[in-house]
Amino acid sequence: MVKLHEFDKMYADANKAAEARRRYLEEETGVRLENVAKTVIDFNSVVGRNIENVIGAVQVPLGVAGPLLIKGDYANGYYYVPLATTEGALVASVNRGAKLVTESGGVRVKVLKDGMARAPVFRTETLADAVELAQWTSQHFEELKKTAESTTRFGKLKEIQPFVVGNYIWLRMVFSTGDAMGMNMVTIASEAVARYIEEKFGRAKLIALSGNMCVDKKANSVNYILGRGKTVAAEALVKREVLAKLEVTPEDVDLVNTRKNLLGSALAHSYGFNAHFANIIAAMFIATGQDAAQVVESSMGITSTEVREGGLYISIFLPSLEVGTVGGGTGLPTQREALQLLGVAGPGDPPGVNSLKLAEIVAGAVLAGELNLLVALARGELASAHKKFGRAK
Repeated sequence: MVKLHEFDKMYADANKAAEARRRYLEEETGVRLENVAKTVIDFNSVVGRNIENVIGAVQVPLGVAGPLLIKGDYANGYYYVPLATTEGALVASVNRGAKLVTESGGVRVKVLKDGMARAPVFRTETLADAVELAQWTSQHFEELKKTAESTTRFGKLKEIQPFVVGNYIWLRMVFSTGDAMGMNMVTIASEAVARYIEEKFGRAKLIALSGNMCVDKKANSVNYILGRGKTVAAEALVKREVLAKLEVTPEDVDLVNTRKNLLGSALAHSYGFNAHFANIIAAMFIATGQDAAQVVESSMGITSTEVREGGLYISIFLPSLEVGTVGGGTGLPTQREALQLLGVAGPGDPPGVNSLKLAEIVAGAVLAGELNLLVALARGELASAHKKFGRAK
């Protein structure tokens, strides 16, 4: 019997193989897959790159919020933000937040750090050997950097952060990755470094290329403190008169933020001191072809507010925003159009500027969405908004 994963080789055409798999599944299960078959994707372009055992595609509604005025080092101007979601009220929320921010002069954004990490774990015979390896990597950094960069055109090894526990050592390697999110890039480069260490140091054995100190797709403290991907902050001063149109004051919104996002999150021991970063980040990730699982660490962060003479100061902090404009799902036809809408599709000139621009736009959208939810809570309209936008009529 031919296995499903062998269909691509048998048909020598991924589109025909996908059709054959659908027919097989329909016969086996009695379920019609006619809508799964409707797609603009040429599967020959994604099999071996994005997916295996392909049978079709799913569709997620795509909305747009904006215009949102962003003032960053890379993103500067008005942007319409694509959001792919099935949650009613989300696009409306970001849209109203964008209006409040834009009417108040826009959102200012800064990328504070940029570095993708991979942390292989090694075993040595003794604690002394582990400590010596940490010192050795520092002394031989230029050799390790040359080894890593021999595997990639755009990746640059920036630093190696050692962590020792007994006779085990994690070497957290941090890279700049151009316009790619960079997970594949740094994995391949880190393996080359790890093999070099095994050969040249001689007293260390690689246990796992990913030792979970990276940290990928898990909520964690390391990325909160050290950063991974892009560490981004955004701020806005929302005018008192702009908030007054919605019958709320800066004091009202600040009260909700401090009691909900700060005290409530502290009581829950949450990694997210925010209202709903994950909502906006997940919707933008799906729309623009990012790795959806990295929403876990990308949506960690903090919202802070202050009442000022002119209105409400609001800022958001994203320590581990992992985005790219090349690689992964960014080349899929609909996702590429969403990136084009933002002016960030493909590689930048110089390399890296498009991914930095995308990071700034994401941060701006997160602030807009966060602001509006705080306003909605202050107005007591959370349930009514979901009833209006998120419940089938």
